[in-house]
Amino acid sequence: MRIRWHGHACFEFSDGETTIVVDPHDGRSIGLRPPTATANVVLMTHDHYDHHASRVIKGDHQDVMMGRGEFEVKGGIKVTGYPTWHDYNKGSERGPNTIYKFSMEGISLCHCGDLGCIPSEDVIKEIKGVDFLFIPVGEVYTMELPDVKRFIELVNPRILVPMHYMVGGLSFRLSSLDKFLDMIPDESIDFIGNELEISEGDLPDTKSCWVFDH
Repeated sequence: MRIRWHGHACFEFSDGETTIVVDPHDGRSIGLRPPTATANVVLMTHDHYDHHASRVIKGDHQDVMMGRGEFEVKGGIKVTGYPTWHDYNKGSERGPNTIYKFSMEGISLCHCGDLGCIPSEDVIKEIKGVDFLFIPVGEVYTMELPDVKRFIELVNPRILVPMHYMVGGLSFRLSSLDKFLDMIPDESIDFIGNELEISEGDLPDTKSCWVFDH
């Protein structure tokens, strides 16, 4: 399976036959390069401009906005969408958010979108122990770092991937990646570049934090 980061919260996942892009931005409106991807499926965790620009993704793709429950997408991949909130006040500030969970080539993946508070116990139970947890760490529009830390402890993923933090050119302010990494043991952090090819047998035995570079 290939994983590629397109900046902000946009990730591309491909097993060679099916490509899924989650939370595409258009680049221009947030000060970053636009995604360059061709996909079969585009999943969007919520209806905000920096997460729903499916129009910039090439290909005849199936678009899913805040899909809830279990559903099947192109390629026969089963996806489950879990309802969450984009803020600490049950969506009254920024609305709803969806966590997506799916598997490719035996590897379980969980993309949290703009998660604004720790989800319910039922949601935690469903995503607990995933192989990859993609979590926003920029604080300003998402969970504050003490809650991020608690959420990670509850989910206990094998590999943690930070996203949605301050990078050069971004047109609004978020907390820095370094602020988040200060919470992670140095020996657990691995800087792996923009793209990763991984199989189930390559998954690490110890808990890790993998930092992508756009």
